[in-house]
Amino acid sequence: MTQLVEQAQSIPVDLEKKQAANKNLKFIIGGMLVIALIITLIVQATVSTGAYYLTVTELAEKTPGIVGERVRVSGAVVDDSEDWNPQEVTLRFAISDEDGAQLPIVFYGPRPDNFQRAASAIVEGELLPDGTFQAETLLLKCPSRYEEEPEEIFVESTR
Repeated sequence: MTQLVEQAQSIPVDLEKKQAANKNLKFIIGGMLVIALIITLIVQATVSTGAYYLTVTELAEKTPGIVGERVRVSGAVVDDSEDWNPQEVTLRFAISDEDGAQLPIVFYGPRPDNFQRAASAIVEGELLPDGTFQAETLLLKCPSRYEEEPEEIFVESTR
């Protein structure tokens, strides 16, 4: 019996400390990798889906250098500017901002059902050399009949 007790006590104390240090190091490295992954995903999501957009006036100020680049523009839908061509599935309209600047928009895709009620629009696409904005996505904000908050409708271009 005394031999068993002596053998159990003969385990080096340093071995236990080394094993504990290795486990702690593994947890620290694993935790840092998880944190780095989370930060990377947050930054990537913010950059790719950031909600920043230009006003019509800001776009006009940047016009020479921004032609052909993908941008988002927001503005109020100009009354009676809608030109819907169902044969070509093309919607043309204009948006404006508080300064009164207008931007002609062309959107190739289905016309949203409640386009007539649209109060404002956020369009994403590129500015063409002729000054027309070719929208690839169209987000309309329409007043709802039952709520004070505007209803949002999202449509993507077919071209």
